[in-house]
Amino acid sequence: MRLEEIPDPTPASMQVVVEVRAAGVNPVDNYVRAGAYARKPTLPYTPGTDGAGVVISVGDGVKVGVGSRVYLSGSISGTYAKKALCEVGQVHSLSDRLSFSQGAAIHVPYATAYRALFQRANARAGETVMVHGASGGVGVASVQIAHSVGMKVIGTGGTDKGRELILKEGAEHVLDHNSPNYMDQVLELTEGRGVDVILEMLANVNLGKDLKVLAQGGRVVVIGSRGSTQIDPRDTMTRDAAILGMLLFNTPEPESKVIHDALAKGFENGNLRPIVGKEIPLAEAPRAHEEVMKRGAYGKIVLNP
Repeated sequence: MRLEEIPDPTPASMQVVVEVRAAGVNPVDNYVRAGAYARKPTLPYTPGTDGAGVVISVGDGVKVGVGSRVYLSGSISGTYAKKALCEVGQVHSLSDRLSFSQGAAIHVPYATAYRALFQRANARAGETVMVHGASGGVGVASVQIAHSVGMKVIGTGGTDKGRELILKEGAEHVLDHNSPNYMDQVLELTEGRGVDVILEMLANVNLGKDLKVLAQGGRVVVIGSRGSTQIDPRDTMTRDAAILGMLLFNTPEPESKVIHDALAKGFENGNLRPIVGKEIPLAEAPRAHEEVMKRGAYGKIVLNP
């Protein structure tokens, strides 16, 4: 992965060119670059789906005005760049409450969290959700969203700094997932009942343990996994439990619109606040791909073109 000059993009009908002020870095970017993801791009390609910036040119039929502050939910040309070509549906108004770096931390983390909670797990106010690995971009978004709708949130983190962040962002209880007995604490905190929903970022390590702390009718949504795992199917049978997979890029367009309409309200009223943990120059994108895979995640990593 290297920085190079290419021709400026030109918008066709229903397309927009955005001057990128910040680009978000996600673990999935690393998987795609390494060829370890289900969807493999044609090479060469520019990585990145998340970004924020200013509209600088538009094609025919586009109602978004030049000069508008926007965040991106994907692009045609890739967001690790100074300019990105986008379909008009990939461009969303960026609240004045948020910086461009925060805007680059919206799409994958917040859309993933919203879809996992409401479109996959059918989570409801009053239920208890455990966010397993809650200090990263998706984890923080999940905590904020769940808290904002009246769910009881238990978050886990691997560092003191990460656990402080999880507590600050709305979790009622925070556990150290490096502790050998932390799953016992989940049952203690729920008086033996278990949790209704688990959002799982590392299923190959945690899924078997997750199933043992679910309440009756509980649901685990697998958001991330780095390998295979083994479970006891009886743990699902005794609880009428469900294991639900999700991939953000599978989201149908109507459901994607629902997600971004809902998120806009949260950003406007201040309930949702993207946390940027590190800002790295665009030329150092290879280092960002190393950082995003390290343990002890803290908010979102963004690139500054």
